[in-house]
Amino acid sequence: MNICLFTKEEILKPLCKNDERALHIIKVLHKKTGDSFEAGLIGSSAGTATITNISDKGEIYFSFVPKSAGKPLYPLTLIIGFPRPIQLRRLLRDVAGLGCKKIILTGTELTEKSYLSSSVVSDGSAYKMLLEGTAQAASTHIPELLFVDSLSKAVAKITENQNALPSLIALDNRRAKTSLHDFLQTEKAFEVVAAIGSERGWTEDERNFLEQSGFCLCSLGNRVLRTETAATVAASIILDSMGFLN
Repeated sequence: MNICLFTKEEILKPLCKNDERALHIIKVLHKKTGDSFEAGLIGSSAGTATITNISDKGEIYFSFVPKSAGKPLYPLTLIIGFPRPIQLRRLLRDVAGLGCKKIILTGTELTEKSYLSSSVVSDGSAYKMLLEGTAQAASTHIPELLFVDSLSKAVAKITENQNALPSLIALDNRRAKTSLHDFLQTEKAFEVVAAIGSERGWTEDERNFLEQSGFCLCSLGNRVLRTETAATVAASIILDSMGFLN
């Protein structure tokens, strides 16, 4: 946790001693009254919080001074075939840390149907992982997360409220036309949507649909990667090609 994140309501209240952020401030950062720590408003400004008092009950009272608008999210949307929940948690944390602006989790023809009803969606675990990744990156802006039950609905989402269509990429190790590296070398991308299949990849019908929808099938080499690995590697390569990792 490289920044403590708060909602607009929380920033006005003391932290109770059992709050995860309070434990981090006291036990990890070893902060005392008068000390400062990095803090931010979720979806808004980043700045410095100063501890004004630690009560007998362990409550941390603090003031907050905003200093910047926070690190902006990058123009990269990931469409991801719903992976197994344990992978999904790690995936969301990592791509949030990288600064992707939107993640669309979708059912695919080869998605294990039980994953779509996983508690990671309903119990807040998905948002918590996004929050963890954002805090790890010392950022305040959390990626938008959407859930849809089919690839066609996911693709439809990217055309909503779009003046210009972004560069469209679908990772594939069966029928790829080019490598992701070569595609990004030849196309100057200002905004990218990258689609990554679920554990068993795309079906032929889905490959055809993606190509008909304007996606270029690109490979990450000849190794078969897990969904979470492919998402993190692809996002890193794309963001680097766009100049955001310089």
